[in-house]
Amino acid sequence: MRQAGRYMPAYRAVRAKHSLLEMCKRPELAAEVTLQPVQELGVDAAIIFADLLLPVEPMGLRLEFVAGEGPVIRNPVRTVAEVAALSADHTGDLGYVAEAIRLVRRQLDSKIPVIGFVGAPFTLASYVIEGGASRHYLHTKRLMYGDPSLWTQLMAKLVLVLAAYAKSQVHAGAAAIQVFDSWAGTLSPGDYERYVLPHSRALIGQIRRAGVPVIHFATGVGAYYPMLQKARADVLGLDWRVDLDGVWRSIRYRAAVQGNLDPVALFAPPGELRARVHDILRRAGGRAGHIFNLGHGILPETPVENVKAVVEMVREFRLVEAQP
Repeated sequence: MRQAGRYMPAYRAVRAKHSLLEMCKRPELAAEVTLQPVQELGVDAAIIFADLLLPVEPMGLRLEFVAGEGPVIRNPVRTVAEVAALSADHTGDLGYVAEAIRLVRRQLDSKIPVIGFVGAPFTLASYVIEGGASRHYLHTKRLMYGDPSLWTQLMAKLVLVLAAYAKSQVHAGAAAIQVFDSWAGTLSPGDYERYVLPHSRALIGQIRRAGVPVIHFATGVGAYYPMLQKARADVLGLDWRVDLDGVWRSIRYRAAVQGNLDPVALFAPPGELRARVHDILRRAGGRAGHIFNLGHGILPETPVENVKAVVEMVREFRLVEAQP
């Protein structure tokens, strides 16, 4: 999940001088904050610092980050003409993310891998249509239900843009790509299968053909992880609301799994935190293909020492379990 962020004093020092978009668009700043948690926490991979909404700008949309409100798209897309006006020809404008990946790789000297990421087609579509975060996704579902043909056109255009963007990250040296479907849990299983699955599968297939594994993460989809697995990612990211072993069995171990500590557990006393970390590791059962991670993004108030402690708990558990 997200590694850099306001929980780290070093990140706050950079953020105090620059806007979020400026940090994303200046490769040297993006590389700096990408490396901060790697150096501080001792994790096994670096996750490039970016934002999943960056691709909407080259498509012709006006993106802002508003204090206390989050991302806002000033010209949302809801009509045939507005979908037709979206450009899929300017993904090269996102080259600053690829350059940040190259800078991070040089700094790390290839000692640990760099993970890139993109938003999933549905999550980007929901932002593009709603104009920002939403509680009920009224405009998104109204378009999806009311004009399936236009919905398909929009999703196909997003897949084109996201695939090109992901491939640029791979060409810059990303060892894997994570696809974030942050709002998939707002859909019923039937709606996901009909309106989203084909487009997620198309995107993931294109990324895999670029030669790297894909991690597919969605939240609130406990009712249909087996369906999510049909999108054919190499790894399923699990949120904290499910039992890791149960989900893994339900997909018949056909993909690796990533997760799934509740981010709020990082505020627990050491003994309770250790018990929760060990519970997840025991559920994985030492089976190959488990990436220990949080079940969602790290919270801004999280104590850094607790994050470092979790990294050590995982390593200690592995060492202890390996003893004869």
